[in-house]
Amino acid sequence: MPDTGVVAVFLLVYLGMFLGELPGLKLDRTGVALLGAVVLLGTGTVTLDEAAAAIDVPTMAILFAFMVISAQLRLGGFFGWTAGRLAGWAVGPSAVLAGVIAVVAALAAVFSNDVVCLAVGPVLLDACRRRGLSPVPYLLALACAANIGSAATLIGNPQNILVGEALRLDFGTYLATAALPTLAGLVITWGVVRAAFPLAVAAEPVPGAAVHEPFDAWQSAKGLAVALALLAVFLLTDWPREVAALAGAGVLLASRRVASRDMLGQVDWQLLVLFAGLFVVNASLQATPAPAAAVAWLQGLGVDVAAPGWFFAVTVVLSNLVSNVPAVMLLLPVATFDTAGPVLAVASTLAGNLLIVGSIANIIVVENARRAGVTIDWRTHARVGLPVGLVSLAIAAGLLVR
Repeated sequence: MPDTGVVAVFLLVYLGMFLGELPGLKLDRTGVALLGAVVLLGTGTVTLDEAAAAIDVPTMAILFAFMVISAQLRLGGFFGWTAGRLAGWAVGPSAVLAGVIAVVAALAAVFSNDVVCLAVGPVLLDACRRRGLSPVPYLLALACAANIGSAATLIGNPQNILVGEALRLDFGTYLATAALPTLAGLVITWGVVRAAFPLAVAAEPVPGAAVHEPFDAWQSAKGLAVALALLAVFLLTDWPREVAALAGAGVLLASRRVASRDMLGQVDWQLLVLFAGLFVVNASLQATPAPAAAVAWLQGLGVDVAAPGWFFAVTVVLSNLVSNVPAVMLLLPVATFDTAGPVLAVASTLAGNLLIVGSIANIIVVENARRAGVTIDWRTHARVGLPVGLVSLAIAAGLLVR
């Protein structure tokens, strides 16, 4: 296939990333990315060996391993138990809101924002209803805090894992760099939610509870122990992160009480396939003159993508156009200045709060609420997401762009 054909495949795939599908076909983002890779393989543009070499195995390994660890905690009922305890805390609504934001952010920094929203959202909504609190502000706080908290570490979300592995960032150094913008974003979230919505009791308590995974202290303790051990390994040793993470996942899979089928059933295979497809498509594009031509064209317009300020701005825009993982894959080749890694990870993550479609975590929260009869439309989300996103991004730019 000529270079123009590769560029056409790339543009079609990223159109699918933007729209979430391809018009006329029942393909979601994962299907579009996979189809693009298959076209490149089927036309002989990429050999099977080249496709395999394009896939970043350490990134895929860490993603898979932490999905297994998160599955352990979800099946052990840990996330649901935590949400229930928070919402039932015998303090005022403002303190409950602060607790939700702090705990969700801490969980998301280790177990991924998407997983935390998926597991915590239904329990938090149910607990708010039983207490007589309107669930909307707490659910919006959940989404924003999960996104912001996940920016704090190199394992908090898929794009951070990718950035950390591709640029070989030090775990502790990144944590120290991202800590201040993360903490500022969490404080902003509390203030914005508190100002945008009344937190006082809004309705009569609703009796009963939805069905959630029962809390198993032993299974939860196992998952937490492995996660904490891995954090210590990442911070204190030079053991390859992907090998350590897979070892931790292996320990949890070797269980006498939880079937590996159940654990692996919680793994987001769709996301792993999306990553694999995009790795192949992006690697094919990088082998053509198109990326250099695009950079030169932007420079002619006065946009130097490799300059920190422009890099930050382009990351934010692309993350909302095509989603953060595809945006990060596109921008990694020009992430050449000293702080490019933290800028790319933090900006792409915080940008997810601006719009509902900016983050899968947002969509998860909104869809869980809809199934429970609670409506969070784009206007409702914008009351929190826009100010939180804009102010937290401005602070991050001031701290990270040099």
